[in-house]
Amino acid sequence: MKKILIANRGEIACRIIRSARAMGIATVAVYSEADASALHVEMADEAYAIGPARAAESYLVIAGLLDAARESGADAVHPGYGFLAESADFAEAVAEAGLIWIGPDAACIRAMGDKQRARSIAVEAGVPVLPGSRRFTRAAPEGLKEAAEEIGYPLLIKAAGGGGGIGMQRVDSPDELVRKAASTQTMAEKVFGDDAIYLERLVESPRHVEVQVFGFGDGGGVHLFDRDCSVQRRYQKIIEEAPAPNVPEAVRQRMYEAALALVRQVRYRSLGTVEFLYDQENQAPYFLEMNTRIQVEHPVTEMITGKDLVAWQIEEARGEGPRPAQAEIQRNGVAIEARLYAERPEKNFMPSPGRIERLEIPEAEHLRVDCGMRSGDTMTPYYDPMVAKIAVWGEDRSSALERLNGVLRQTVVEGIHSNREFLAGICRNANFRAGRFSTRFVEDLRAESLKAAV
Repeated sequence: MKKILIANRGEIACRIIRSARAMGIATVAVYSEADASALHVEMADEAYAIGPARAAESYLVIAGLLDAARESGADAVHPGYGFLAESADFAEAVAEAGLIWIGPDAACIRAMGDKQRARSIAVEAGVPVLPGSRRFTRAAPEGLKEAAEEIGYPLLIKAAGGGGGIGMQRVDSPDELVRKAASTQTMAEKVFGDDAIYLERLVESPRHVEVQVFGFGDGGGVHLFDRDCSVQRRYQKIIEEAPAPNVPEAVRQRMYEAALALVRQVRYRSLGTVEFLYDQENQAPYFLEMNTRIQVEHPVTEMITGKDLVAWQIEEARGEGPRPAQAEIQRNGVAIEARLYAERPEKNFMPSPGRIERLEIPEAEHLRVDCGMRSGDTMTPYYDPMVAKIAVWGEDRSSALERLNGVLRQTVVEGIHSNREFLAGICRNANFRAGRFSTRFVEDLRAESLKAAV
């Protein structure tokens, strides 16, 4: 492997470039018209235009990405996260073009990409799942109401063909079922090209805990401990930490065992994340989904283990993959990451595109900043409005939170609105500091703020 084309943009493209460069591997960036002067384009050894600003006409066009790979002479493709990272069709197209795909094989991506099929595989592996339904499509809606009654209200409607919380809706009564099912199907078809949905029992005030795994492709694999991703807005994570606080050690071990059971079941290869919904009241974890790619929040795992997960992906793809024993992977301290977004928390986190007149993140001990933006760059409305990921390490959770709060309070973002103050407020929140929170944390926090303002 001599040259990697990175089929992505922004901070994850910059992140992959750093690891590849450290390994002596050249990199190729791709860019849309909106990203012609982006940081990842400047950092890469070569860069190729792939189309208009809209992702559907650039970053999501497989033929254009493969053309760039051929023109540049790249011999491998790293998809990053988002866009085509979990597209089995893209993985297959890369292999058929004679290029190395850096990630799990297409069969695993396809199996885990269909969330309902993934549930069935988890059951076969002995992994606990929440009660749910079969798939329902517009063409075959029969039995939806009956399935909902069997599961019981409240429940969740989810897109079968994709994750990330996209289209997911809570349903509290039969009166809402048909309307919300239809709107989720519309969103699912638009985003994933598949209108299939399924129903799943709702757990009130759960935690979102995930396990980082690395599979060897022969049923073997290791875990790199866990992360808590419960602090979310619109089902999208904004603060992640490793390890998850206030989880009994026995529960933690059950999640590790379940995650590795899934790795064995599908003979998983490369990096992946097994996500669980943790019922705090009953101390019970339930399988949610498996993400067959590198996660946005991977820095916190790297900070507590000292491992370069992107380098592991690359090494595995070129046939030199690490096969560490589980005992060789040690956990040290606590790491917490905050996602700095161009958005307005007071306006229900509405994106805030525009020119970033000034972006300054202070230097600090045990601080890591993964960023794809600079002062003078423009945050366009075409992509995710993330400005940077700010991650810190501490010997314990309290010291890590103090460090993160200090960095956020000194960070300067001018020209656009950001969630900087909102993130710093979470770091100081008494319930969050005590580890008393759930996936409803942000929703409850906003409700309290609105009530106080009346």
